[in-house]
Amino acid sequence: MDNNTIFEEIKHINEIGQEYWSARELYTVLEYIKWDKFLNVIDKAKQACQNSGQEPENHFLRVENMVEIGSGAKRDIGDIHLSRFACYLIVQNADPSKEVVALGQTYFAVQTRKQEILEERFGKLQSEDDKRIFLRRRPAYMSTYPWRHQKSGKKRRCKDDVIF
Repeated sequence: MDNNTIFEEIKHINEIGQEYWSARELYTVLEYIKWDKFLNVIDKAKQACQNSGQEPENHFLRVENMVEIGSGAKRDIGDIHLSRFACYLIVQNADPSKEVVALGQTYFAVQTRKQEILEERFGKLQSEDDKRIFLRRRPAYMSTYPWRHQKSGKKRRCKDDVIF
């Protein structure tokens, strides 16, 4: 399996079109055996995120993950929804002796750079019409742009936008 496929297969899109990865799925793909060991990697990535001037809460979102236990009851084992940037930081802090980590480093570095280029191009656009056309041509990029257009044509800021 190539590096694009393995990480694309575990990518999710939330109800407002933002992409994210599940930490529970990523730790399996990165061949970690114990969740606690992977949480150490996540903690390092959160620290790197903070040190880079970003808010970790925008990239590492704690969510419930209910699983059924033997008695039929459900228990929250927890999960973390990760932005592309969070995944990039995680693979940078993961075990470098694993081949899949090197694949992840390449994949997330390339994807993060592509996003940066799109944001740079978007920032250089002057008119609202140019921006609207740009966004229509790049639907995946739309999920990271904080303005949404209603049918009325008025712009509004999405209250729940996160940098996913």
